[in-house]
Amino acid sequence: MKIERIHHVAYRCKDAKTTVEWYVKHLNMDFVLAIAEDKVPSTQAPDPYMHLFLDAGNGNILAFFELPNSPDMGRDTNTPEWVQHIAFKVDSVQTLEDTKARLQAAGIDVIGVTDHTIFKSIYFFDPNGHRVELAADVGTPQMYKALDACKWEMLEEWNQTKRAPKQAAWMHDKSLAAPQ
Repeated sequence: MKIERIHHVAYRCKDAKTTVEWYVKHLNMDFVLAIAEDKVPSTQAPDPYMHLFLDAGNGNILAFFELPNSPDMGRDTNTPEWVQHIAFKVDSVQTLEDTKARLQAAGIDVIGVTDHTIFKSIYFFDPNGHRVELAADVGTPQMYKALDACKWEMLEEWNQTKRAPKQAAWMHDKSLAAPQ
């Protein structure tokens, strides 16, 4: 078996209508499908929900569930808020900068543009408290080749030491030379 692509990624939302309107307005996603049931199809548990699907481009679907009978949404307090996020690729750094300005004009706090050497990103939160990243690739073929060449070695070193391996330290340490 070989996975073809992500069919959809689902998150919980506080309010279905607010969530759809926010993603349509701020990230230009198309609202493609809504499913609502009184019972969970897989378990038959009585739990009404609204399941929303938004097109994140190229067949990638971002989905949400509003669960009105469940306790208020929280987040994993043992995980820093910067860890759990969804990242969307955009076409250019100019798009990042333009989107940042537009989001800030709408009153949305934005972090970045953050330089990760092989891509640049901005970060912000949706109305449900989910962290969203927009990223524009800027790396060279040599950079991607160098990262590919050391990925298994880095993983093994991390597995043994639980310390950050240094094979790709050039990505965030600008005093080190990036692969040419």
